[in-house]
Amino acid sequence: MRYLAPIRVQHLTAQAFVIKTRMPEPPPSAEALLVEVRAALEEMKAKDSIEIDVRGKTSIADYMVVTSGTSTRHVKSIADEVVKHAKKTGVMPLGVEGEREAEWVLVDLGDVIVHVMLPRIREFYALERLWTVGDQPPGSDEHGGDEYDGGADRGM
Repeated sequence: MRYLAPIRVQHLTAQAFVIKTRMPEPPPSAEALLVEVRAALEEMKAKDSIEIDVRGKTSIADYMVVTSGTSTRHVKSIADEVVKHAKKTGVMPLGVEGEREAEWVLVDLGDVIVHVMLPRIREFYALERLWTVGDQPPGSDEHGGDEYDGGADRGM
């Protein structure tokens, strides 16, 4: 017969705090959030900022903003400034991810999602290309090449 040692149960006395983020009533429009995001990016001298209208492509947001910083410190500072400007409108971010490594920081403001990236990370993941596929009419791709013709010029 095996002897089992009694299990010691320790009760925690500290109470956990749950932080709930809420949008102000009424919430600011996506366009108003974009104005604050633009101001933050300009103030922090973010590089190569683009705004992508993702309405109709996803339900998670109306706009995605992709921008670059010159170093991990710059990336983190840009993201912090975006959060600060959003708070001016009464919006607390729903999430901020990647601050520790600061190669790619995502700031989720609800209707606007901001990606702040180092240039090499931005080039590798190519979010702009991912979210704009199909936005351009056939034959007007960024390289100026023609669409695939199924091998018509090779007699196929």
